[in-house]
Amino acid sequence: MSNILTRLRLRRTGDDTPAQDAAVAKGPRTRFGAWLGRPMTSFHLIIAVATLLVILGLTMVLSASGVYSYDTDGSPWMVFARQLLWTVVGLFAFYVAMRMPIQLMRNLAFTGFAVTIILLILVLIPGIGKVANGSRGWFVIHGFSMQPSELAKIAFLIWGAHLLAARRMERASLREMLIPLVPAAVVALALIVAQPDLGQTVSLGIILLGLLWYAGLPLRVFVSSLLAVLVSAAALAMAEGYRSDRVMSWLNPGADTQGAGYQARQARFALANGGFFGDGLGQGTAKWNYLPNAHNDFIFAIIGEELGFVGAAGLLCLFGLFAYTGMRIARRSADPFLRLLTATATLWVMGQVFINVGYVVGLLPVTGLQLPLISAGGTSTATTLLMIGIMANAARHEPEAVAALRAGRDDKVNRLLRLPLPAPYVPTRTEALRDRLGTRGAKGKARAEAKTKKEPRPRPASRTTRTARKPARENRRQTATAGRAVRAPRHHGDGHDRRGRRVRTLEGQRYG
Repeated sequence: MSNILTRLRLRRTGDDTPAQDAAVAKGPRTRFGAWLGRPMTSFHLIIAVATLLVILGLTMVLSASGVYSYDTDGSPWMVFARQLLWTVVGLFAFYVAMRMPIQLMRNLAFTGFAVTIILLILVLIPGIGKVANGSRGWFVIHGFSMQPSELAKIAFLIWGAHLLAARRMERASLREMLIPLVPAAVVALALIVAQPDLGQTVSLGIILLGLLWYAGLPLRVFVSSLLAVLVSAAALAMAEGYRSDRVMSWLNPGADTQGAGYQARQARFALANGGFFGDGLGQGTAKWNYLPNAHNDFIFAIIGEELGFVGAAGLLCLFGLFAYTGMRIARRSADPFLRLLTATATLWVMGQVFINVGYVVGLLPVTGLQLPLISAGGTSTATTLLMIGIMANAARHEPEAVAALRAGRDDKVNRLLRLPLPAPYVPTRTEALRDRLGTRGAKGKARAEAKTKKEPRPRPASRTTRTARKPARENRRQTATAGRAVRAPRHHGDGHDRRGRRVRTLEGQRYG
């Protein structure tokens, strides 16, 4: 099925050459290549990567939070139980996102973003929003905290992808594409800065830059937006005293080892203690109040200490596989909305991974961004699982996957999860009209080029060549005359042929 679809796609784009047909017919040479070419490979990959990250995250939260939970609540299970509850909520959101129709998701995009803006306003009101770690960005209900900025990021991502994809198909001008998107991003960023929360500001800035980049907007727009995000992050980092102290301790690590630079210094000590194979799961010492926030922002240091370089590198390889899967889904999707959404979501998650690991190993100043699905953080875990569920939904809507599932091909994961059949992508009227006009224009251009190309007229033969060809023509004429004589109609001995017509006997011809 995949080979047939590949041939059709090549024929539609005009690249159906014999070499490519031979390559398609030949197929992959290895089993791994054949598995990568299957229709449901992207869906299986994203499910497997999410499962491994969730299991590893819960294991490390349990290992890193026992001491902190016992000191805070008297029970070593408090942080882990809360993380487990939020993971269940995230898995439910993951399942709902996989089953949600793409058109319904696009219809609810703006409403969801407007609701998150209202939540960002409410959290700034004293008495409603709670202050934690110097930021008024939390709702606390019956002991469970929720961060609306996490919801605002994913709502802005879905709405921005819907907006840019729709206006890109309509051939909108640059101003029409930027006017709704950038002001909305500025409003959301301003509300997050007012909390203030540097990590969430940087994360939302990554989403905005990803949307502008993958939408194919001009480079000057992307560069100007990048400069604006960097300037805003730098201003926010130097606005508060403890943030500026972190930046100064990053620039000069030995200046304040017992103050602002203590946390980053202890994280590097934990990584060094782990060595190549680590001290063993649960055997680390940094979590015994030597490293603050060991179960949250600096959990990568605990992974390096207990699982060593092997475990830390394995986790990074797992995130690398996630990045490959996300970009594979984006590349193979036919819907522009899903392409833009999955590519930007992959950049967002990998950006958070880069920033978190970067400040743990000392390459970046401490910003407070969590390691996705690994750090203890309820809202972050739930929203990340929701986003991965949308990516899994996009994987099921790849053209090859849609063709295989709707053709009745059995898939164990789809049958186990009882997922509905994905709907094939139907281009809008504007896109269909544009493609039709583009095809007609290409055909007309090809005809015009064919008319303008004049074949060279054959050069007249020289006199010597004509003289040499004359005997050959006479020989052919004599041969044809002899052949006609030999092929004379048969007749009987009475001088008549089979039809009763009288014929004349040629000299030298014998009748038996």
